[in-house]
Amino acid sequence: MREFSLPALYEVPADGNLTDLIRRNAAQHPEVAVVARKQDGQWVDVTAAEFLTEVRAAAKGLIAAGIEPGDRVALMSRTRYEWTLLDFAIWSAGAVTVPVYETSSQEQIAWILGDSGAVACVVETDAHTEAVEAVRHRLPALAHSWQIEPSASAAGTGAIDLLTRSGADVPDATVEARGSTAHADSPATIVYTSGTTGRPKGCVLTHRSFFAECGNVVERLRPMFRTGESSVLLFLPIAHVFGRLVQVAAVMAPIKLAHVSDVKTLTDELGAFRPTMVLGVPRVFEKVFNSARAQAQAGGKGKIFDKAAETAIAYSRALDDPSGPSLKLRLRHKLFDMLVYSKLRAVLGGRATHAISGGAPLGERLGHFYRGIGFTVLEGYGLTESCAATAFNPFDRQKIGTVGQPLPGSVIRIADDNEVLLHGEHLFAGYWNNEQATQEALSHGWFHTGDLGTLDPDGYLAITGRKKEILVTAGGKNIAPSVIEDHIRGHALVAECMVVGDGRPFVGALLTVDEEFLPRWAEEHGKSGLSHETLLQDKELVAELQLAVDAGNALVSRAESVRKFKVLSIQFTEESGHITPSLKLKRGVVAKDFADEIEALYV
Repeated sequence: MREFSLPALYEVPADGNLTDLIRRNAAQHPEVAVVARKQDGQWVDVTAAEFLTEVRAAAKGLIAAGIEPGDRVALMSRTRYEWTLLDFAIWSAGAVTVPVYETSSQEQIAWILGDSGAVACVVETDAHTEAVEAVRHRLPALAHSWQIEPSASAAGTGAIDLLTRSGADVPDATVEARGSTAHADSPATIVYTSGTTGRPKGCVLTHRSFFAECGNVVERLRPMFRTGESSVLLFLPIAHVFGRLVQVAAVMAPIKLAHVSDVKTLTDELGAFRPTMVLGVPRVFEKVFNSARAQAQAGGKGKIFDKAAETAIAYSRALDDPSGPSLKLRLRHKLFDMLVYSKLRAVLGGRATHAISGGAPLGERLGHFYRGIGFTVLEGYGLTESCAATAFNPFDRQKIGTVGQPLPGSVIRIADDNEVLLHGEHLFAGYWNNEQATQEALSHGWFHTGDLGTLDPDGYLAITGRKKEILVTAGGKNIAPSVIEDHIRGHALVAECMVVGDGRPFVGALLTVDEEFLPRWAEEHGKSGLSHETLLQDKELVAELQLAVDAGNALVSRAESVRKFKVLSIQFTEESGHITPSLKLKRGVVAKDFADEIEALYV
């Protein structure tokens, strides 16, 4: 058993709650822009004083509607300014926010609103309202519903305006009193897990959880959180705990926070808003790399790009060597900085020098590539139960290939069976309405993550797999799928990869092809006229996918390597039921739905 801890850099206020942050910002930085919102296609700043005024107005509407301290209020919307505004308004009314993914099905909505006992909900669109109304008969506690966007079917009014009008007669003193009802150990939110293995569980995260999490993240990464200078563009779902971390940390610092609802416009918005910091998941950084490479190849500059990528990786690796990069490597790096790297940084907004990545492994190669082009991606690790990041790489002591050191003030322990255990103020209080699951996960103050990992002598954590996902082949070999899956998935043509082989003679895999890159590949190889089904069976395409599998196999032993794979004709999507809103594979569902395809691998 091994453990590592770091001293806390932030002291959680015992009698405070998260509404203190917006009051403090308005008092200390009234004219500083803490949020930016899109109006008529332009980014418009919202000062700390203005934001507090808008939050109070919405909170008054909630109070006027009868929302009481401790009540649960659901919030179902894409990432947008109103999400952050309403989150703080719900807290200012003394209530508890229950996030719901805007892509959730009616059944998921019914479960989350019903299990949490939500008395009210705020949704974004007509479609969301229809989904809630379809299951309202199953939600006896639900008394109120508001819609952020005015209804298209009638001359409706948006939720913010409705709440502001209805609460106009509520005194300021009432909001002040309500906003002070919660203390550090009061529930701030109930965030439901992805539900990869069953019904989602509601993680009760307290105000203390967020203070301990965000306070220590901001202090450890303080040069990235400079008030009046730094900014972040949030495009992750705020319903996910990682997106929530970004929101609260930005308000805590404070730095300017902006929102993007549609990731399809992300490149344009990065260029327009030009953040100093980017938060994302590995798939985003993979897409940026693969898109840039594909564009270079289309322009006849593929070889130049590949050489530049190799140079960036070599340069980054050399930074970890005491002697540093050689003169020849520095000169080559400087040349490619002018030709390639500066253009890639421009795609990411041009001002950002750092990003934080979480949600899944980034991979050592991509980590070195981005640091090599002057855009350092700091990888972290966490779960909903740990209020997002429980480990992250510090900006000044990064170790690529690890998920970093423990959150200051917390402890990471590696159990005898290599399971990662966590202890600290940032941990959740338990699962809502599920004492049995709480007792199974929390033992003597330690949260059992279910993930497997190692700690090096400097306290840097590396995640090696997940206990429940370990495959045992017929030969008795234990296989952790994530290592090879993540590497195969890094290929531009691969959308998803799921390794199989439990109780089988060898390891196989199911692959899906990225629909964005398949047409590009077909055009480059003179196969644009072929149908989708014909393309998936094309020998050249299969050979290209084999190269991706071979690259993954190079990282593991022969017993762990993928011997055969099957290309599926569909995509794993949330709508198909094969992935969660946080992009995690539902392995059991995939295995059941494609049992015949898996069986065919072993014929």
